[in-house]
Amino acid sequence: MTAETHTDMNAETHTETHTETRTETNAGTSDVKNILAIVSPHVGGRTAGAALAGVFPGQAHVTVVETADEDPAALHDAQIIITGLGPVTAEHLAAAPHLELVQCASHGFDYVDLEAARDRGIPVCNIGSSGAEKQNVAEQTFALMLALAKQLVPAHTALVEADWALPRLQQSITELSGKTLGIIGLGHIGAEVARRAVAFDMNIVYTGPKSAGPETEARLGGARRLDLDELLRTSDYVTLHAPLTEETRNLLDAERLALLKPTAFVINTARGALIDQDALADALASGTLAGAGIDVFDPEPPTAALRLLKAPNVVLSPHVAGVTRETLVRIALAAVQNVLDHLAGKPLRDIVS
Repeated sequence: MTAETHTDMNAETHTETHTETRTETNAGTSDVKNILAIVSPHVGGRTAGAALAGVFPGQAHVTVVETADEDPAALHDAQIIITGLGPVTAEHLAAAPHLELVQCASHGFDYVDLEAARDRGIPVCNIGSSGAEKQNVAEQTFALMLALAKQLVPAHTALVEADWALPRLQQSITELSGKTLGIIGLGHIGAEVARRAVAFDMNIVYTGPKSAGPETEARLGGARRLDLDELLRTSDYVTLHAPLTEETRNLLDAERLALLKPTAFVINTARGALIDQDALADALASGTLAGAGIDVFDPEPPTAALRLLKAPNVVLSPHVAGVTRETLVRIALAAVQNVLDHLAGKPLRDIVS
């Protein structure tokens, strides 16, 4: 998942056991909790979720599915849902009368109907404070920035085609040093990006609902907080690290993209819908934006009709930020620990609704 358990176990053997155990430990008749683990196919499916079945010995019965609709009986009996990018809609919540908790095994939570959960009084949690994803998302952000600055993709493609592209590319190859990096969202991940930017001698500006404080700003090389529009006008590189909400959907629309310098680059390793993808493709095609590094799309996987796939000067990756072997283990542990705390009657962390 962007937050699923990484495992080499085979998940095929769980179905019969789950059905049988569910009958014996129906919700409300036992101290054993019924957990529904939803792991979307494009982030690993049953194979990725299989290890969850062995994490709660004696405490819970786990059914692993790839969509919430796959096993209506398991959904009905579920007291806890752990989801790794698997949508949990209002209809799913209504079909789970015993539900106590929805745990997102990811930093994002936009695939859960928060309003419907709020109406039911069901807490929804992510793994935000764990910092499980921050190292690799920050590294991926810089990988995309460096690829754009050094024109690595066109340089590689040209050489493979026996084209010595140096004379053509050298005018567009740039340095990160001395450039201004605008960070939209200076949370755990944004701060990790900023820390690396200091090492690259970049100037840091950021925007967000509140100031990071003088001490943090000083530690980040004198980072300055700006409003979003001023950040866009000021930055040479803009990187997004904000959650996807109704307020942030299409945060960078055509009007805001037009505020950027024609020499600026946009990096998105957060959520695809934070940017109007057609407006971004227009800006790249017209040359009013120098380039973009995109790891996230709306929807995922993207369809062949997505114009960004053929836009000039883009570097694209398939939502790989946050899915290293090390990161997957940290994500899974963070999600599981919150569920274990709930089972033990301890306070939940990272309640987003």
